[in-house]
Order: sequence, then C-alpha cells, then structure tokens
Amino acid sequence: MPLPAFINRKTVSYALYDWGNSAFATTVMAGFFPVFFKQFWSVGSDATLSTARLGFTNAAAGLLIALLAPILGAISDRGIHKRHFLLFFTLLGASFSCALFFVGQGNWQLAVLIYMLGTIGFIGSNLFYDSLLVEIAPPPHREFVSTFAYSAGYLGGGLLFALNVAMTLNPSFFGLSGPSQAVQLSFLSVGLWWIVFGLPIQFSDHKKSNNQRLELSLVRDAFKQLTTTFRDIRNYRPILIFLLAYWLYIDGVYTIIKMAVDYGLSLGFDSSALITALLITQFVGFPAALFFGWLSSRIGAIRSIRIAIVVYLCVTLYATFMQTELEFYIMAVTIGLVQGGVQALSRATFANMIPPEKSAEFFGFYNMVGKFAAILGPALIAITGLIAHSAGLAETTATRLGISSISIMFIGGWLLLGVANKYITSTNKQGDT
Repeated sequence: MPLPAFINRKTVSYALYDWGNSAFATTVMAGFFPVFFKQFWSVGSDATLSTARLGFTNAAAGLLIALLAPILGAISDRGIHKRHFLLFFTLLGASFSCALFFVGQGNWQLAVLIYMLGTIGFIGSNLFYDSLLVEIAPPPHREFVSTFAYSAGYLGGGLLFALNVAMTLNPSFFGLSGPSQAVQLSFLSVGLWWIVFGLPIQFSDHKKSNNQRLELSLVRDAFKQLTTTFRDIRNYRPILIFLLAYWLYIDGVYTIIKMAVDYGLSLGFDSSALITALLITQFVGFPAALFFGWLSSRIGAIRSIRIAIVVYLCVTLYATFMQTELEFYIMAVTIGLVQGGVQALSRATFANMIPPEKSAEFFGFYNMVGKFAAILGPALIAITGLIAHSAGLAETTATRLGISSISIMFIGGWLLLGVANKYITSTNKQGDT
C-alpha cells in the first residue's frame, strides 16, 4: 500500500522535530515544572504567590520573544537560513532544560531564570519551525502535514512524558533516590530528547541557499523590510483579521496549557492525578490531531477551528465549577480532542494566506501575536488571583475567577474568525473569476 503523497523525507523530518520539542511543552511547561516549582523550588511560599511568580515568568518570556519575533523573521527572509535560527533556539531551549537538573531546593529565583531562558528557546524555535511549513509542503497538503506533525508531537512528547511519570512514581525501579531526583532527571532527558530528534530537519534539504553572514547591513535591510510590511499591512486585511482572531482564541489555549496543572494544585488535587491527566491529553491528542486534518478536508480549516474554539469555551466554563479529580480527567480528555487540531490548522491556514517570500517574517508576526496572547492569559490569572486574595476571597475562589475570565477571548476569537473566513471566501471567488 503506497504512502500518502504528503509523507516524504522532508515531512517526516518536520514531524520528528515536533516529536522532539513537544517534550519540553509536555514534561517541562505543562507537567513537572509547575508542580516542582510550587512544591520544591518555592517550598514554604504562599500558593497564590507561587502561582503569580509562574504566571509572570511565562508572561516575561513571551513578551521578550514576541518583541524579537518579527525582526528575526525578517532577517531570516533576507538570507540567513531558517534552519540556522532553528538550530540556535533549539540548542538554547534544550540546554536550559538540562540546566534545571542542577537547581537546588528553595532556589526559585534561579529556577525562574533558567525556565524563562528555556521557554525563550522553545518559543523562538517554533517561530522558524512553523515558517518552514511553507517550504516543506505545497498548499494542498499543508493542513495534512501540519496535523501530521502535531500528532507526532503528541505521541513523541507523550512517550517521554510517560517514562518520566513512571520514574517519579517508582524511582527505586530506575535506581533513583526519590521522586525529586526523578523529576530533575526528567528535565535532563527532555533536553537530550529535543536535540536528538531536532537534528534530522537540519539535513532534510540539500538545496544550496543564498545564506549570508549576519552583518549590520543585513539587519538594517531587515528593519526596512519590516517597516514596509507594517505600512502595507492594510493590503493584507484577511491576514490582519485572522491574526486578531488568533490572538484572542490562542490566548485561552496557551493559558490552559501552561496553567492547568497549577490550577488543579490550587484546587487541592493530587499532583500524581494531574500528571496522569496530562498523559491522557497527550495520547488522546495523537489521533485527534489526525482527525482534524481529515475534518478540514471535508468542511474547511476555519470551520474546523471554530468547532474547536466552541469546545474550549465549554471547557473553560466547566473548569470554573470543577470540584473533583474525576472532573479534571474529563477536562483533560476533552482538551486532548481539540488542542492539536486548533494549533495545527491555525498554522496551516496562516501558511496558505501569506506571501511565500516573506514566510519567516509573517510567521514572526504570527508568533508575536501568539506570544502576546500568552502574556495576557497567565498575567490575567496572576493579577486576578492576587487582587481577589487581597480582598479577602479564598484562594480557590480567586483562582476560579481568573480561569473564567479567559472565556471572553474564545468568544471574540470565534466571532472574528467568522469575519476572516468571509474575506478569504470572497478573495478566492474573485481569484476564480
């Protein structure tokens, strides 16, 4: 039986990168770091204060890379190969993931600094990884390649996460002194996993490129190009509306990814139950992402994204009133059904809308928008929690208020995405006439 047309050396190496770097998103960002930060590095601190520290750290990392993303993309489009930037940020993120292994108990300041630098590496690498989709796959195959890569990410990240969880639940079996050492070793394994599976994409394209050295003139030309794009952005109205919609709905998505475990801990749920729920999300997400690739071929990518947004809105409202660990498991399964789909199809939709010769620059804007969204959500939870707690409300009540506030962004994103779809449909009809 022949393989699907979109599966080849380039697309497999593209998917392998997602397989590798998803371990950072799963084991570090969503899984162990929030738990370890609260229980090991911030031991003795108030729960609301540790949540605020984590929220502000995520916000600071997102802000820095958001400010750098467009200019990095513009420089890449001027001649510095995207894979070189991808390698730099991969090594940055993987190295600082490994560095978490060496941070001692109670040293939350150093943990925050290393985590922030590792997150910058993760976010920065995704900028150039996402922009490579334009080179990796032609327009008819981008939805499938994007969802194929995301499904590989769920499987690869989930497999390493499962091993890491097993290490923490039964450390003696692995020759470890206890759960703390197992978690620290997990951070080290993520960095190595990311590097190993992130290398094939560096060798997947043997075409000679017109790479230039990073010189002052190249940076100056990139700024000029970026200024021109800002000035002409009104000519890309569908892209502008899509980015605004994306900013709203992806805010909620990223906030849930980064803060779900911390939220469960604040409600008093057992950390092992929360980690198990994350594992469920990973393995549900593997086939679900592939399903969304199929669904987009039937009803269109934007309609598929809007379905996922509605599910996220329901999840947010459900989480606000959640009381038991069983309900957290149900939430994890539901998120797994849509998380990969909404991210993969958003990436593919944007790739089909932008000028190919400015792919890295435009994906710089795309990632900038996404990271500004990731600033607002965690910061909103942190600020809401601190204000509500200082007003005398219970910690759990304050946290619930923060989670419920992001529902408005799913609503706004869903509405604006409908407007963007009308523009795209109208443009396509004009192009056919």
